[in-house]
Amino acid sequence: MTSRERLEDALDLLSRLIATPSFSGEESATAAILQAQLSSAGITAHRYLHNVWAANLHFDAGKPTLLLNSHHDTVRPNAGYTRDPFSPTLENGRLYGLGSNDAGGCLVALMAAFRHFYAQERLRYNLIWAGTAEEETSGQNGIAALLPQLPPIDCALVGEPTRLQLAVAEKGLMVLDCTAYGQAGHAAREEGINALYLAVDAIEWFRHYRFPRESALLGPVNMSVTQVSAGTQHNVVPDRCTFVVDIRSTDAYTHEELLAIICRYTSCEVIPRSTRLNPSGIPADHPLVQAGLALGSQPYGSPTLSDQALMPFPSLKAGPGDSARSHTADEYLYVAELEQGIDFYINLLNNLLS
Repeated sequence: MTSRERLEDALDLLSRLIATPSFSGEESATAAILQAQLSSAGITAHRYLHNVWAANLHFDAGKPTLLLNSHHDTVRPNAGYTRDPFSPTLENGRLYGLGSNDAGGCLVALMAAFRHFYAQERLRYNLIWAGTAEEETSGQNGIAALLPQLPPIDCALVGEPTRLQLAVAEKGLMVLDCTAYGQAGHAAREEGINALYLAVDAIEWFRHYRFPRESALLGPVNMSVTQVSAGTQHNVVPDRCTFVVDIRSTDAYTHEELLAIICRYTSCEVIPRSTRLNPSGIPADHPLVQAGLALGSQPYGSPTLSDQALMPFPSLKAGPGDSARSHTADEYLYVAELEQGIDFYINLLNNLLS
């Protein structure tokens, strides 16, 4: 297949994916499209839940295995859209549509690269391509459910829009549900203990505290209070106030260490929703990173979360598109970015596999 044919094939597939709603947890139709696309190319495609995967033709259990992964679910379109989010439209070199940038371009470009190497013999790594579900919600039925179904994975190339730069580290996520407890009373008589005031003290701590250790690539741990709720009516002093804290963690602390520090300095009840979305990283001397550096791409630490958080092996995040466009109204991907992305993945894999 020529470069032009690869691009046209990828554009057609991406357009069909855009036209098919695939919100997290509702990806059955796009999973069917991906499975059919691989099957039409003569590739045996497997499906587990809404996850689709395939291995290279000459898979050798004695070799290390590289996972090529991106997701086919999307967020829901926001109110700012002026275009039909499910109508793929090519205009001025841009392909508009929900999921075009995050992460449809990466998904189809990785598939194009996988197909390029699918039948080649004597590769240094096995290849597994996987289009997975529920990435946008870090759900239980996406990559976390698929990994136990796959052969052992040694490392992964994760397709997310990075402008073809190398995200060699990525922040994790921990969400806390916090509750400050007081005592109800009549507001007119200034009775009780106002839980809202107690919560304000804790919120101020979250706002100003800085963890002493910082990551060389990811910088400081970030904490943001994002939701607050208190009170039942205007004349009753609230006996409880709940608030939510979004924590973007780094490799400088485990989630358990962060929790211990937070509980030491705040008097409210602190309950983590999950501690499984860990920060991730890959050594600078890893062959996958070196293959990307050889193309002139630059390493950096990413503040945004991906399925790397659920991968218990080294992973590198890279792909066409721009993270700044993700989850925005009238999302788009440049056709030139898709073409460059396909070439980037093929050249990177050439450096790694040959």
